[in-house]
Amino acid sequence: MSFKPSPVVPQLAEARRVRAAELFDQGRSGAEIARMLDVSEESVRRWRRVWEKGGADGLRRRPASGRPPKLDDAQVERVRAALEQGAQAHGFEADLWTLERVGLVVERVTGVTLSRASVWRLLTGRLGWSLQRPERRAVERDESEIARWIAHEWPRIKKGS
Repeated sequence: MSFKPSPVVPQLAEARRVRAAELFDQGRSGAEIARMLDVSEESVRRWRRVWEKGGADGLRRRPASGRPPKLDDAQVERVRAALEQGAQAHGFEADLWTLERVGLVVERVTGVTLSRASVWRLLTGRLGWSLQRPERRAVERDESEIARWIAHEWPRIKKGS
């Protein structure tokens, strides 16, 4: 049995389940529906049980349970725009984001205080960003000397080997 991840977009998953309901109405078999929708037969059986109890409406998405997010979609977009300006645009010395810095910007932009964990979930979940570590380079690094060495010294060393 192969594993297929669910669609990332919940609307697509819902559309697929609603399409399955239409195919149930047409009397199609579970195996046929599974092939047509590129899902497992077990998913089709599960959807059919829900459909038999509640019709196509039973296959629609329900609002997420749990505590509502502290930031609404408009606030998240304002935070995204602020973060894309860079850390220096917000008065930080280095153009490097930390969870603490992002938390401060979120508070300035929205008036909402978030914990470090909530800032991380905002960045990775709602904004879809990932951790990026800056490349470490010596402060004394001389790019022109490096280019000269690669162009002149390295070929000479390579010839000698």
